[in-house]
Amino acid sequence: MVSLTAVAGIAVVAFGMVLLPGPNMMYLVSRTITQGRRAGYVSLGGVAAGFAVYAAAATAGLTAVFAVVPALYTAIRLAGVGYLLWLAWQAVRPGGTTPFTPRELPADPPRRLFAMGLVTNLLNPKIAILYVSLLPQFTDPSRGHVWLQSLVLALVQIAVALTVNGIWVLCASAVSSFLTRRPAWQRFQRYVMGSVLAGMAVMLGLERSHAAVAAP
Repeated sequence: MVSLTAVAGIAVVAFGMVLLPGPNMMYLVSRTITQGRRAGYVSLGGVAAGFAVYAAAATAGLTAVFAVVPALYTAIRLAGVGYLLWLAWQAVRPGGTTPFTPRELPADPPRRLFAMGLVTNLLNPKIAILYVSLLPQFTDPSRGHVWLQSLVLALVQIAVALTVNGIWVLCASAVSSFLTRRPAWQRFQRYVMGSVLAGMAVMLGLERSHAAVAAP
């Protein structure tokens, strides 16, 4: 069975990643500010469904595909690097914004909110990298049933991500109002956010191929 150290490790990784801005946070926060918390939580339901799809894929042995076709993993990894650098630039560029910047969005019905939350999560390169590259590093074949270990670790990640994203939905309006009234804090938050994103992009770019990591 999975070790407590692995559970704690994936929980820390999941917590660190969910704090960083990405498609999920941006969509949930923008929807909450525009349509209210109910819309935010309906959208979060779609995000949860996306996590379930990733968890099922990880349990079914998704990483084995990338061990056989390492070029596919490399392409996903480089796409993730490019996306993180783009987010970093959007944060620090002159006139840059944060996920908490109010913006006008048309009101969507619950079905569309759920569907967009699902699609946003499935196309989120940050989550793809987590499941393809990071989660397998916490499994240990010597402890038996890698698929079961992957499932437990995925459930831990989902629990952490949904809890933190739920807090973002709960506090989105208050945080947006706070930053709007305090431009200096908004600039500080943007620069910290951009620096962390750029650092993640560098670390991901320097990572060895998944095939090499997975090799015995």
